[in-house]
This record gives sequence, C-alpha cells and structure tokens, in this order.
Amino acid sequence: MEVVLSSPRGFCAGVVRAIDVVELCLQKFGPPVYVKHQIVHNPYVVAELESKGAVTVEEVDEVPPGSLVVFSAHGSPPEDFEKAEQRGLRVIDAVCPLVTRVHNEAKKYHREGKQVLLVGHRGHQEVRGTMGQVPMTLVDDAPGSEMPGFAEGADVAVLTQTTLSVGDTEGVIGAITERFPGATVRNDICYATTNRQVAATRIAGMVDLVLVIGADNSSNCNRLREVAEAQGVPAHLVNSPGEIDPAWLEGVGRVGITSGASTPEVLVDSVIESLRPDKVTHVSTAEEDVSFTLPREVR
Repeated sequence: MEVVLSSPRGFCAGVVRAIDVVELCLQKFGPPVYVKHQIVHNPYVVAELESKGAVTVEEVDEVPPGSLVVFSAHGSPPEDFEKAEQRGLRVIDAVCPLVTRVHNEAKKYHREGKQVLLVGHRGHQEVRGTMGQVPMTLVDDAPGSEMPGFAEGADVAVLTQTTLSVGDTEGVIGAITERFPGATVRNDICYATTNRQVAATRIAGMVDLVLVIGADNSSNCNRLREVAEAQGVPAHLVNSPGEIDPAWLEGVGRVGITSGASTPEVLVDSVIESLRPDKVTHVSTAEEDVSFTLPREVR
C-alpha cells in the first residue's frame, strides 16, 4: 500500500497560538487554568492540556470567582466577557486573529447601517461568537439555503465563518448576490482552510481512499472530508487508528491522508504507522509561514 500525504495539513497559526496561550498560562500562573469551550476542536489536544492542569468548561458561570480563564480560539460573544467581569475573572482571550477580523467587520458594517449576513453553521462556537457581536442574520452554507426576506434594495453586507467549504460558500454567496445585487461581500474563509482544501482536492484525484485525521466536531475537518468526497473518492474522518474500519482498506492500493487545522501531527503519524505502507509520497500545494503575536499577558 502507498500513502499519499498532503501538505499543508494540521495545525494552523491560530491553533498554535491558542495552545501556546494555555501552555504559557499554566507555566506562568500555575494550574488550574480554566478554558471556556475546548481551546481547539480536538480531544487529544484538550486531554493533553488537561493533564497539565487546564480545566475545560462550557459556560463562564462554571469558572470559580476570581479565577483565570482562557477564552477559546473560536471567539466569544460580548456577554461572556460581561459575565467574566461580574465574577471577577481574569480573562485571556485566545481567539484567532482572523476570527477577530470578522467580528470587527461585523461591527463596522453594522455602524454603517447595513444588514449583516453571516454564512456559517448554526450552533458552531465560532458562529455563536460572531453573531453575538451585533445584530445579524445567519444563512446556512448548504446549497439551496433560504435567503432572508429583506426588502428589495436592502443594503447588505455578507461575512463568512472562517472554516467553511470554499466551493459551497461560493455557491451561497452567489445566491445572496443574485437576491441582493449591491451586497458588500467579504469572504472570510481563512488561508489555512483554503490551503488544506486545495491540497485535499489534489490528493483525492490520486488515490482510492482518503482519510482525514481529526475530530468529528471540527468544522474544517468535516469540510476536508466533503471536499474529498466531491472528487468521487470514498473519504472518512477519523481521529485515531482505532477508528479505521478494516473494510475500508479492502482492495485499496493508495490511501490519501490529510488533517484539519486543529489536528496534531502525532495523530497523523499514528495513522500512517498503523497502515504500514510500503511507500509514503508527499504532495505539497502551498507553503505556509503565518504566525500571530501572543496576547500581551503571556508574552
């Protein structure tokens, strides 16, 4: 069997920054360090940090008064900061700077009097954080999504979740601009999401099966699986070798492997090792050299 390994894959700059924030807080302030929501969407990463003294909670109210809390990479609504202040919490915000950019765009367009539309997945943590910034309307990124019933000629601004399918989002934005021809459109899908989808598309055309390594609650991992499937090849999302069904590998000569932006490389290595390939071929479609400055509290 041959493994075709795509690049770019794995951690993006925003994920590296968020994990570093928790690690540095543990070193500088000592445990426990509370983390509101999974710092990134991968259980292996979360468990590693928890083994060092991080405590993951879903609501600000779960953090003991006066404690240190890190807000996750996905972004948080203003009410979470207000609750934290009421409880006397020390907040260090690990939100990805590219998500912060979307928040700032939303505030700008709202101040200008535009009707703000957000293309994204209902219930996703990033969407919850973005929609809390200003009044806005969510449009699901699935093809055929219902358009908002704004008046004809409405002044509309369109933003997107950063981890969407590039192709699906183009279709939804096309439908929005057909309905509102004068819409201001900001496609906010991040560089890492785009690069990983391009790489996944490339390897999908070379293999019999694609394995996407990552967590099932990771938006960008699920989009990678969908991108591969769109090329007509079977694709599965797994977070460890134990999740691989041996039946998937029957008659398969070439397996493509990629991983989402919140997936550590150790999980990719473990899957490759379990497959015991005769050959590993590397396919690269882009180079990444992005890095983000840490919050001042932990520099």
